[in-house]
Parts: sequence; C-alpha cells; structure tokens
Amino acid sequence: MTSLRERFTADLKEAMKAGEKGKVSTIRLITSALKDKDIEARGLGKPETTPDEVLALLQKMIKQRQESIAIYDANGRPELAAGERAEVEVISGYMPKQMSEDEVKAAITAAVTESGAASVKDMGKVIAILRANYAGQMDFGKASGLVKAALAG
Repeated sequence: MTSLRERFTADLKEAMKAGEKGKVSTIRLITSALKDKDIEARGLGKPETTPDEVLALLQKMIKQRQESIAIYDANGRPELAAGERAEVEVISGYMPKQMSEDEVKAAITAAVTESGAASVKDMGKVIAILRANYAGQMDFGKASGLVKAALAG
C-alpha cells in the first residue's frame, strides 16, 4: 500500500495533467499543511509526521471547512460554501471509510469493557483507546457524547 504522502504527489500530478484546478489547489493545501506539521515536529526534535497524525490533520481540515460552510450558508454566500464543499470532497477522498453509527457504538462498548471504565470520570481512558484504534474512522466530537451517555447510564 502506498503512503498518503505518495498518493498526494501522484494525485497532484494527475490533477495537473487533467486541468482540475480545484483539486490541484486542495492537494496543495494538504501538502502545505503537512509540511508545516513536519517543520513543527522537527523543531521539537520529533521524527516525521506519522500516518495517524496525517489523518488527524485531514480530519481537522475537513472540520474547519464544515464550519466555514455553515457560516457561508448562514450569511447567504452559496458560491463560497460550494468552494468549501468541493475541498471537503477532495480531502475526504484520502480518509479511511467512516464508521457507521452502529459500528461506533460497538467500538465504544468494546473500549469501555477494555478500559474497565465505570463512570464518566473514566471517559479519557475510553477516548484514548478509541483514538488509538480508530483514528480517522470516526468523528470523535460525536463519539465523546456517545461515550458519556454509555458511561452515565
């Protein structure tokens, strides 16, 4: 399996040849953010960004764009929202398949059992297990609510 970095490079070349300006600019945004992350890690004496960190970066980029879409839609700027949606679509193409709600609930149940969590105070342990096992596959904002509900009741 090729790494995400190699996919970014190959897809950038392909998009440039095909004249897909939107895709080219989005992939360049991704590679730029990745280089920034690598430089930051190097400054801290850490090795190159790991695949899980790359997935987290992509997830963050998607979340930023979804927030922008909501703002643009609320302020009557459909053309800007459409541009953000196009970027979300390109970035999402690099993410692993997202888990369904049932799969997320099953993963939470397994993580609660594995961690031995008994109350909401143990929520951090459960989230840590989920992040380690399912990075990029679930929305942890929604999952934290489900974890809290599972531990509360």
